[in-house]
Amino acid sequence: MKKLKYILIAFTSLVLLQACGIYSFTGTNISPDTKTFQVNFFQNQSPRVFPGADQTFTNQLQDLILNQTNLSLTTSGGDILYEGEIVQDYVSPNTATSQITAAQNRLTIAVNMRFYDAKDPDQDLEQRFSFFFDYPASASENAIRDEAMQVIFERITQDMFNATLARW
Repeated sequence: MKKLKYILIAFTSLVLLQACGIYSFTGTNISPDTKTFQVNFFQNQSPRVFPGADQTFTNQLQDLILNQTNLSLTTSGGDILYEGEIVQDYVSPNTATSQITAAQNRLTIAVNMRFYDAKDPDQDLEQRFSFFFDYPASASENAIRDEAMQVIFERITQDMFNATLARW
């Protein structure tokens, strides 16, 4: 009876450890033979071009993948490839006051992304991602631009990561 108890505990432990083996701590779903990634420059092709937005976005995407995976960044021939462009950057009134003026504005940025997986072409993806930042109408866009880009790009890059590597 005691021997059966130990066998049952050992079997249960083995099953639980095996089941946990398919998950990663970062939530990624990357093939074990995928070792490198490449992020091509995301050029700003929106009608409103702010200097540095494209470089900031490209760097944030590279940093996110480096920090959340064990993949190595390469400049060419990566096992997985991200490319695309910033296609939209606009401000619109979000809420109004009783004097029919804007109380709050919304900065929205959209990015087209193409993802290619050399090891598994079935995972290739082309998708548009966008996010926004609301700010008081009394603030100038130039005053909030850096903070807004940080928030927007953080969300868009995380959404890209989830759609491509975490496959959510």
